[in-house]
Amino acid sequence: MTTASPAPPPVNMVGHAHLSGVFAPQRTEVDVDELAVVGELPADLDGTYFRNGPNPRFDPIGRYVYPLDGDGMVHRLRIGAGRAGYSNRFVRTPMVLAEEKAGRALWGGITDTYSPGPDLVGPELAGTSRQLPDINVVAHGGRLLAMAESDLPYRLDPADLATLGRTDCDGAMALGSTAHPKIDPATGELVLFTYRLQAPYLAWSVLGPEGSTRRAPTAIEGVDEPVMVHDMALTARYIVLFLCPLVFDIPGMLRGASLLDWRPARGTRIALIPRDGTAVRWAETDAFWVWHFANAYDEADGTVVVDYVQWAYPGGLADVDTPQRGGLVRAVLEPRTGGVDRTELAMRPVEFPRIDDRDLTARHTVIATAGTSGTDRTRDALMFLDPRRGTEIWWNAGPFAVGEPVFMPGERHAYWGTLGTDLRDMTSWFHILAAQDPAAGPVASIRMPIRVPAGLHGSWLPSDSDLLDPGER
Repeated sequence: MTTASPAPPPVNMVGHAHLSGVFAPQRTEVDVDELAVVGELPADLDGTYFRNGPNPRFDPIGRYVYPLDGDGMVHRLRIGAGRAGYSNRFVRTPMVLAEEKAGRALWGGITDTYSPGPDLVGPELAGTSRQLPDINVVAHGGRLLAMAESDLPYRLDPADLATLGRTDCDGAMALGSTAHPKIDPATGELVLFTYRLQAPYLAWSVLGPEGSTRRAPTAIEGVDEPVMVHDMALTARYIVLFLCPLVFDIPGMLRGASLLDWRPARGTRIALIPRDGTAVRWAETDAFWVWHFANAYDEADGTVVVDYVQWAYPGGLADVDTPQRGGLVRAVLEPRTGGVDRTELAMRPVEFPRIDDRDLTARHTVIATAGTSGTDRTRDALMFLDPRRGTEIWWNAGPFAVGEPVFMPGERHAYWGTLGTDLRDMTSWFHILAAQDPAAGPVASIRMPIRVPAGLHGSWLPSDSDLLDPGER
């Protein structure tokens, strides 16, 4: 990083695809009880939904590359006893605090070579890059974590969303963590990986259910260059990583080219990393891109089934002229031979695949995704796919742009929830669908007191979670 060059100019936010409309930043923080509800909140639904997403505290300068850039804002929706309440807070990193003091953006985007000097931010922050815990929010081992893209997370107070500080989670995240660690419901372990710009380029580690390190960061052998790997899948036996050919090109960035270089001629490598620490098994296939996995599980014959959203290339991060194509795909991996057999489940432009988290690492019954009901690129529908039967159920959200679905088990019934913004008046709502009949539409819709920007990922915590106990540390 250099601190001698002048600050880059402001980003033109007018009409910017990810800084206007439903993505426009929300700078207001509120605490509101007794939210208005259309319909009736399920009496057996009791818990809290947390969601994170990029939301610049001040108008950005330099470059803004979604979804990598943007300060974290965590939203909390409490549902119980037929009532709902909402709070939101910025994740206050040192960069956010310094910018709040200055009243403007001081750091450029993640792909900028500029950072502020000591005259602006003091010697401790001079030359640093913006920290971006803005992708996901995860609860595990007594911690509520705002997750970054392959970096240390920030711990939040679940009672008021106050930022408690950066954490390496007992050393398990000393090298950083993916924004998408996975919690094994059978063991309570949190399994994670991280990618890095220097060796070791990939590493994995494990936290026990109580939050202590069970495996310290361990290098993944067979990786000799930095590659971007956003998400992972987990089975009872393996960590599954798809190494798609999106390579970090530091020399190219210093020459003014993109930090990330799409190199499809290299194909996609798949790592099956045994959770017992034995040797990694590798498979290779043609090039494609993956943002998010739905789930994975082991078959009795030793093969591994992986369901995920596959794209021809990483849109927005690759200079490709060919039409994009994507959808839900199933890969069956053969660890002994390196075989890869891929089957298209539903080739629709969908994203954010989620299942009932209690089924992670085991055979799942439904994959929920956010997609489009027509030719418009706005995600205005949820698709529910039964991979065993090959059947699709759709809920068309009408005028709402909707986000990632989340599964919410109730005491007697189960539900799906999603945040959406009405494109007619920019009001935001949380829609609750009955899992047994999501196509029937919301059984209840909660009006948010402020507009909630379109964001990324979240978690549902039942009310009996230790993290939500008033006496929790």
